[in-house]
Amino acid sequence: MKNKFLSSTLILILGGFITRILGFLIKIIYTRLILEEGISLHSLVMPTYSLLVTIATLALPLAISKLVAEEKVRSLKIISSSVLIILVINAILISTMVLSSKFIAVHLLKNKSVYVLLLACSLTLPFISISSILKGYFFGKQKMFPLTISNAIEQIVRLILIAVFLPFFVKKSILLGVCVLILFNIVSEISSILVFLFFIPKKTVITLKDLKPSKYAVKDVLDVSLPTVSSRLIGNISFFFEPIILTNILLWCGYSNNFILREYGIYNAYTIPLLTMPSFFVSALSSALVPEISKFHQQKKSQMVKRRFRQALAISFFLGLLFSLFILLFKNQLLWILYHTHSGVEYITVLAPIFVLFYLESPLISTLQGLGLAKFTMKITLIGVLLKNVVFILFSFFRIGIYGLIFSEIFNILFVVGANFYKIKKVLN
Repeated sequence: MKNKFLSSTLILILGGFITRILGFLIKIIYTRLILEEGISLHSLVMPTYSLLVTIATLALPLAISKLVAEEKVRSLKIISSSVLIILVINAILISTMVLSSKFIAVHLLKNKSVYVLLLACSLTLPFISISSILKGYFFGKQKMFPLTISNAIEQIVRLILIAVFLPFFVKKSILLGVCVLILFNIVSEISSILVFLFFIPKKTVITLKDLKPSKYAVKDVLDVSLPTVSSRLIGNISFFFEPIILTNILLWCGYSNNFILREYGIYNAYTIPLLTMPSFFVSALSSALVPEISKFHQQKKSQMVKRRFRQALAISFFLGLLFSLFILLFKNQLLWILYHTHSGVEYITVLAPIFVLFYLESPLISTLQGLGLAKFTMKITLIGVLLKNVVFILFSFFRIGIYGLIFSEIFNILFVVGANFYKIKKVLN
C-alpha cells in the first residue's frame, strides 16, 4: 500500500514536471506572440473562464476518484451517472453565456472586445468536462501512468498548435489571436480524451445496465462533489469579481484604464504563474493523497492516515521553502528568461515569502476531503474569501495600485492554511 502511494506520487510528480515544462514553453511562446495587449485581454477573461470550468466540471475528478477508490459501486455506473450530470450542466452554462456574455463584457469588465472571448471560453467546456470524468476514474484506480501520458500529449498538441498556427491569427489581429488561443483547448482536450479511452481496460465488459445512470450513483457523486465544488466555486466567484472590483475602485481613485489593465495583466501573467510554477509537485502529491486517505479512513486505520498526512505536509513545506527562496533570489533572471521582461519583480518580492505557506493549502484540503470534511473546507474557503474581499476593497481605497489585491492574497493564505491545519490536528489527535 505504501509502495503504491509512493509510486503513484512519483509518477505524478514526473509527469507533472514534464507537463509544467511544456506548459511554460507554451506560455513563453504565446505571451511573446500576443504581447501586452493580448495578455491584458487574456487576463481579463480568465477569472470568468475559471468560474465556468469550475461549474462545468463540478469537482467530478475528486468525487469519482473517492468513490472509485472506495469500490462501493461499479466504476462504470459512477462514470455514466457523472456524464448525465455533466451534459445537463454544460447545456445550461453554454446557453447562459450566449445570453449574458455581452453584458459581462460591456458593463462588468468595461471592455466590449472580450465579448467574443467569453463565447469562445464557453465552447471549450464540454470537452474539459468529459476529460475531467476520465481523470477522476484513473485517479480512483490509482493508475497514474495514463494520467501522465494524457497530460503530456495534451500539452504537446497545444504547443504545436500555438507554435505553428497562432502567429498567422495574431497577424490578423491580437483579439483574433487570443480567441484562437482559447479555442485550441478544444483540440488539446480531445487528444487527452482519446488517450484515456486507449488506456481503459480492453477486457471490461460493458452492459446497457452499466450505461444507464443510477439515481443512487448520482446522489453519491453529488454528495462528494457539491461541497467540494462549493468551496472552489466560492474562490472562483471571488476571482470572477476580482477584476471587476479592481477596475471600478481604481477608476474611481483616478487610475487610468490602461494602467489597471497593464498591472493586472502583469500580476496574473507573470507574477502569479512564476510563484506557482513548482506547484505541480504538491498538486501531484495531493492528488495521490485523496484516495489514499479515503481508503485508510474507511478502514479506520487512523495511524496510516496520520502518517500520510505528516508525510505530505513535510514534503510540501520543504518544497515550498526551497522554491519560494529560489524564486525570491533569482526573480529578475527568471522573469527575463521565461517572459523576456522584468515587469512584476516588485510584486514577487512581497509575495514570495508567504508562498511557503501557500504550498501547504493543497495537502491540507486533500486530507480534509479524504476524511469526509469537504463541507468544512467549503466553510473556511467562504470565510477566507469574504475576509479577503474586505481587505482587498479597504486597501484599494488607499491609492496603492494593485497592492490592495496583493495584501488581501497574503491575508487569505494565512487564514486558510491556519484554519485547515487546526481542524486536522483536532480531528487526528
